[in-house]
Amino acid sequence: MQPSTEFLTPEECAEVDKALLTSREKFSARVAIYALRSLKHIAQENGLPISQLAPQQVEDWVYQDESLQTGIDREFRQFFAQLVMASLKPLKQMAQEADVAIESLTITHVISWFERQAKLNLDKA
Repeated sequence: MQPSTEFLTPEECAEVDKALLTSREKFSARVAIYALRSLKHIAQENGLPISQLAPQQVEDWVYQDESLQTGIDREFRQFFAQLVMASLKPLKQMAQEADVAIESLTITHVISWFERQAKLNLDKA
């Protein structure tokens, strides 16, 4: 799999934009989609399942990601690496609910999960 030089593709952005989500939820969905793509690539490079990746492997990847190089300082890349690692929790939940491995999640899985979570939050309010 060739890594993308874009944070999200135009198609991925369009899918997120048409989801019934708040701006904050759309941001989280975008981060999760980027994280999923990145984690798949990191796992493939290292010959490991996503669940066995070490935080340092993820941080190294983020530091090398071309889409995050221009005009971004070291502190932001470190923060963003932490966001990618934090995305593992909801990605694991998505995989469990979809009854698939994290590596098999799709953009549709991610967006649908965020929409279900948003609906649950509305129902609680």
